[in-house]
Amino acid sequence: MNDIHYLDRETGKIHKEKIYGKFFIEALYGTSILSKFLSWIFLPLISRSPFFSLLYGRKQKSAKSRKKVIPFIEMFHVDASEFLKSPHEFTSFNDFFIRKLKPTSRPIAKGNDVAVLPADGRHLFYPSFGEAEGFYVKGRKFDLELLLQDDFLFDIYKRGSMVISRLCPTDYHRYHFPCECIPTKAKLINGPLYSVNPMALRKNIMILNENKRMLTQLKTKTFGTILFIEVGATFVGSIKQTYSPQSLCKKGQEKGYFEFGGSCIIMLFTPGAIVFDEDLIASSKKQIEVKAKMGEQFGRATQSLGS
Repeated sequence: MNDIHYLDRETGKIHKEKIYGKFFIEALYGTSILSKFLSWIFLPLISRSPFFSLLYGRKQKSAKSRKKVIPFIEMFHVDASEFLKSPHEFTSFNDFFIRKLKPTSRPIAKGNDVAVLPADGRHLFYPSFGEAEGFYVKGRKFDLELLLQDDFLFDIYKRGSMVISRLCPTDYHRYHFPCECIPTKAKLINGPLYSVNPMALRKNIMILNENKRMLTQLKTKTFGTILFIEVGATFVGSIKQTYSPQSLCKKGQEKGYFEFGGSCIIMLFTPGAIVFDEDLIASSKKQIEVKAKMGEQFGRATQSLGS
């Protein structure tokens, strides 16, 4: 399989992604005859049976799993100085995975008309959903209607803007509100738990439409109503919401977190509600993900909706 490259927004440099569990992903989502055989046998079991996610999740929550924390930090160069507590204080690998950060480590971009990234990760930005050529993979198109499973919402957002934020296992896995809002209760849409790694998406883009996900409507004064969708992935059966529905939430306030694994967030904006930053659009047109952190600006409200 081809390597995965991304643009680091801070440095402006292109890097090759170091993938956690690369052998596993290549074995199940590769193009070789052996990979196709393994995929046919094991992928339906792993992705569709909650038993495997529960079993693996329990293993990552065990006290024995804490011994993996320090080697993981060292191998993937995770910045431990940002952690709210010392690496030696984590009680399990999952405890490390859902870690909290020092508030000063993720400053929130100011401005009522400024939207900030909801999570650390690698991001793609599409000003117009209809122009997102990257949603065709091997002749199959990303299906917004299937993702939402709601004809009314599909009608509203089918010509809108979209942000896809992919969280790797190495990333900080708590996610936050992109602007001040009043959120609805999250709606669960059940589904399998395929990997959202680009290696897997190249094989089957429909993964994003089918995986287990939760959908929240964010009512805002400046951006209209934003759809905020958390998508589970391999071994991420648990999407935890920590916010209070129907109450005012500040920009950058925690919304929830993913338990162990890679995962994804999709945000949908109504047509004309937001203008994305030019540097982000330029990379996305080339289908290059941009690595950036929670709290960074990614767009501004238009004059028609914002101030």
